[in-house]
Amino acid sequence: MGLHMVPTAALLCAALSGCVRPAIEPTPGTDGAATTAPAPRSAPQPSAESARLERRYAQLEQDLLARGLLRQDSGGPDTPMDSRMLTGNFMQIALFDEFVPDADRIVARESESALRRWEDRVEIGLVFGDSVPEAERRRDRATVAGLAERLATATGHPVTTTAGTGNMTVLVVNEDERRALGSRLQTLIPGISPPVVAAVTDMPPTIFCLMIAFSTDDAPHVYRRAVGIIRAEHPQLLRKSCLHEEIAQGLGLANDSPAARPSIFNDDEEFALLTTHDELLLAILYDPRLQPGMDAVMAQPIVRTIAEELLPPDTVARTTPALEES
Repeated sequence: MGLHMVPTAALLCAALSGCVRPAIEPTPGTDGAATTAPAPRSAPQPSAESARLERRYAQLEQDLLARGLLRQDSGGPDTPMDSRMLTGNFMQIALFDEFVPDADRIVARESESALRRWEDRVEIGLVFGDSVPEAERRRDRATVAGLAERLATATGHPVTTTAGTGNMTVLVVNEDERRALGSRLQTLIPGISPPVVAAVTDMPPTIFCLMIAFSTDDAPHVYRRAVGIIRAEHPQLLRKSCLHEEIAQGLGLANDSPAARPSIFNDDEEFALLTTHDELLLAILYDPRLQPGMDAVMAQPIVRTIAEELLPPDTVARTTPALEES
């Protein structure tokens, strides 16, 4: 579920990743209405459009769960994985982009890219719109704190949370607040291009969340800053899923792959939360034998070696327990 924009020729290089679900809609005949009313909020009255989206996403979560999707485990006997599969999944997810800039807009077109990741400590700051009640803020903070610990362990790279905006700012906002983010984005990221701003403010309902990672012209494959957008209208599990995927993708896993399983980097929505497979992808990405800027030809033999170390050749499948989540 990702958008990722390849480097631009402006002051900043931006990479955009987002959760896109164009093929999934609420159950026909409900018009997006949930069978139960959404929980009341001690927050400003949302617009009719925001309220409609909240009903739509609540119904969608129910539909996905009824179909056995949005799994919260990390796979098992039904999700075999070996080093060959891990290598192929990494090459597709880390070395291809799902979205590219085209004139004054962002378009869905897969393209080969170079390896990108952070060198600085990643400090994740959650910023909430006025529409988000305090109880939901506490739950989101707990989710991100637990996720940051897992990401730091998986990558061996410092990933923490911060009370400020950090260098990876995640904005949890409703429809009305998101549409008004233009000036805030320009303040957070001086020099941000109009197409990138429009990707946020004009985000259609089929894009559930996104992460934009930025580098500088002198080091176009090293991320220095990132901004994420999470829709406040999402029910709890879809919201947690967005936080897991966008923050993980913001570390440098730009693409999605239909072959990746068990994984959140797959638009089939089978898994909601970061899996053991995804942690292995992150371990490969931050292995010092790989370097930012490597292309697929340079990276592939190194990736294969690392994957075989993580999953020896006689390892055919991994059975892992359900994950503990905050």
